[in-house]
Amino acid sequence: MSPAALKPLQLLAALTQLILLSAVIIFGIGCRHQPQAIAVAPAPALHTTPIPGSAPTSTPTPSASGLPGAIADSTADADFVGSHAAIYSEEGMASWYGPPYNKRRGANGEIYDQNALTAAHRTLPMNSLIKVTNLATGQSAIVRVTDRGPFVPNRTLDLSLASAKAIGVWRRGVARVRVEVYAAPSPLDRGGRWCVQIGAFKDERGANKLRDQLTRKYQTAKVIEFTGPTGHWVRIRPLNDDRGRAVEIAHDLRPGEGEAYLVRLD
Repeated sequence: MSPAALKPLQLLAALTQLILLSAVIIFGIGCRHQPQAIAVAPAPALHTTPIPGSAPTSTPTPSASGLPGAIADSTADADFVGSHAAIYSEEGMASWYGPPYNKRRGANGEIYDQNALTAAHRTLPMNSLIKVTNLATGQSAIVRVTDRGPFVPNRTLDLSLASAKAIGVWRRGVARVRVEVYAAPSPLDRGGRWCVQIGAFKDERGANKLRDQLTRKYQTAKVIEFTGPTGHWVRIRPLNDDRGRAVEIAHDLRPGEGEAYLVRLD
């Protein structure tokens, strides 16, 4: 083939290569704008861990009217309180107690559980069913009397930790409350077994000295010294645990002999 015939063919080949190259470039550019799949990490799981002390151990139990009622461990107790009238009521200061009393034996003979809705009272019959209301906030709880106390002047009730949280006393420490009794296993105004408790002494020597002194003074009574989580105590049990005689002894004691508390044993 002559050189003249090759020239048109070379031009055609070059044009073909140029067309193919342009197609490749256009195709490549088009591919760069295709949507790309993006890997998105799943949202973290939401954990709702309660802040300690922000909510009571128990949950509100609806009252008979259907409105939110008092906190209660037992539906039966809540229903009873909702359908009966209180048989006794008093107002006073309430505090709460937990450690070092938790898991120790209470006055009712059972192990104290600070996470149960219970309370300590000096004179209400053991296992009395009561409703406690914080007069400042209106919060209330239905609890059982399972222990004796508080052995502090000008205090009416000692709440368990759970009870204190339920009615808004835990953070403040103390609050004025209304105590309403709805049921009791024995009469409130008569009978019962009674004593006088005196203390607390920092050392055993002081408690033993008072015990010996009171044993000579009240020869018909049983005087004992015992140790509790907060110190040493002296307890005077009159003959037959008579309430009237216990009241007389409490009034007869001199201030220098220690703070005296009238206490019901049953």
